[in-house]
Amino acid sequence: MPDEVDLPGSRKLQEACGVCGGFAENQPLAFLTCFALYALQHRGQESAGIAAGPGDGRKIWLKRGMGLVSEVFPDSADLKGIVCKIAVGHVRYSYGQEGRTPENTQPLKLRYRHGELTIAHNGHLLNARELREELEIQGAIFQTDTDSELLAHMIARQGSSCLEEALAEVVPRLKGAFAFVISDGYKVIGLRDGHGFRPLSLASLDGGGYFLASETCAFDTIGATFVRDLEPGEMVILDDQGQRSMKVISNAESNLCIFEYIYFARPDSNMQGKNVHLVRRELGRRLALQHPVDADIVSGVPDSSIAAASGFAEQAGLPYEMSLVKNRYIGRTFIKPTQKMREEGVDLKLNAVQKIVEGKRVVLVDDSIVRGTTSLKLIRIMRRAGASEVHLRISSPPVTGSCYYGIDIPDPHDLVAYERQVEEIRALTGADSIGYLSIDEVVAAVGLPVSDLCHGCFTGNYPVKA
Repeated sequence: MPDEVDLPGSRKLQEACGVCGGFAENQPLAFLTCFALYALQHRGQESAGIAAGPGDGRKIWLKRGMGLVSEVFPDSADLKGIVCKIAVGHVRYSYGQEGRTPENTQPLKLRYRHGELTIAHNGHLLNARELREELEIQGAIFQTDTDSELLAHMIARQGSSCLEEALAEVVPRLKGAFAFVISDGYKVIGLRDGHGFRPLSLASLDGGGYFLASETCAFDTIGATFVRDLEPGEMVILDDQGQRSMKVISNAESNLCIFEYIYFARPDSNMQGKNVHLVRRELGRRLALQHPVDADIVSGVPDSSIAAASGFAEQAGLPYEMSLVKNRYIGRTFIKPTQKMREEGVDLKLNAVQKIVEGKRVVLVDDSIVRGTTSLKLIRIMRRAGASEVHLRISSPPVTGSCYYGIDIPDPHDLVAYERQVEEIRALTGADSIGYLSIDEVVAAVGLPVSDLCHGCFTGNYPVKA
């Protein structure tokens, strides 16, 4: 194993944001929204927020802040006392150059001539810079770095006081990936971009009303019943009349991010009729068939790779063992206390179970390799624990390209697989062998046509160019 390697930073891919919101009478809607955000916490741990209102256009209540949902809303039971018919929620991970600052937390709340707007957004607009420059020339003053504020300024410049009419005019101008949940104090509206890059689903609430969320796991948490996924280019309006929808983007097509199935989504969520856990288990089975290996045990990297590892073990006829234990109480950043720990790349978040791996040939299954340093650390951890061999198996293809749609892969030169062959990656990570699942096998495991999925970071075939 190499003593020194020139690899980029150690962060894995960062999730997109999570959005939710609904309209209902006689429901503790702000409280339900908080619990939905807990279910969506994996999609963003930087900030959280909830906006809520009585549904008659009067002042919208807003609370948001930096940190986890539990940190922003430490006494979530207090939200039961908020009388509201509408609510919008957001958990955030900032993309690219967007600042990690309090003013960029969402939902945004802005006042304009027809009242107040509150907006939560998941995604990234490819033409954000052009739109911002156009609006600034017209005199717009921006308070945040977010794409979300662009939509508010565009709505405000429309003549109609009807929010859905204004949105129908401006949304076709947006290029890129977005799932918006928006309210004007009277209704809640869900919007999905014309390619369906980011997920958004609709559910009915027990006792009346409807709720939108990025993932169906949020519905299970609040006892809502899944109705359907929003179609690409669709706008759904929730108000006193119930729910109705309209297409606002013509020639829409489905290109859901394939990484939702591989890594981003919670395993208990369903997307496009496919359960994420079952897809990941099938990824593991196909990985075992495509890249078999003589080994003693199979183990997964907590937590997103557990299902794939169990599928690999089942297909290979090998025992599945929990050889890596995750410390869930380590903060999001930490300082290694000694020089020896820093030199050896000790990761306080993961530790190997020595009695399980000692003397064993281990298959270590992970969902992806992005920058490479994490894989290097994992191999070192297993070898320190006494593993005789460590074979790395990846339930996705090599990530070789940037994502333009809201996932933080800003530069392909940061990727370990960029312009490197698989054998070079194996040598850099120190694994005894390495095997990636092909894109054809990933698509087959998902069970949808390849044309219904975005896989640009793997193949270079992007539905919309930046």
